[in-house]
Amino acid sequence: MPYLILGEDVPGSQQARLAARPAHLARLQALQAEGRLLLAGPCPAIDSPDPGPAGFSGSLIVAEFPSLEAARAWADADPYVAAGVYGQITVKPFRKVLPA
Repeated sequence: MPYLILGEDVPGSQQARLAARPAHLARLQALQAEGRLLLAGPCPAIDSPDPGPAGFSGSLIVAEFPSLEAARAWADADPYVAAGVYGQITVKPFRKVLPA
């Protein structure tokens, strides 16, 4: 089943985000290689696809996991958590409706 993972950045964590980004992306690429990643990306802190020094306010991931507990465990092990980027993570079951 798919799960939505929303990580919300701590204010002022842009440098920590940049440092942890390669490890964060490697985990997402592993999910993609397994065919489990539906979508992933950062949320710009301002209304722009390239927020520059404003940075990002968080990230959204939708991926397949065997259970809510497995999705939470995966999210809790994210390098952004260890680096202090995410101040809060929300994990919820997700039902894709569109596009079909």
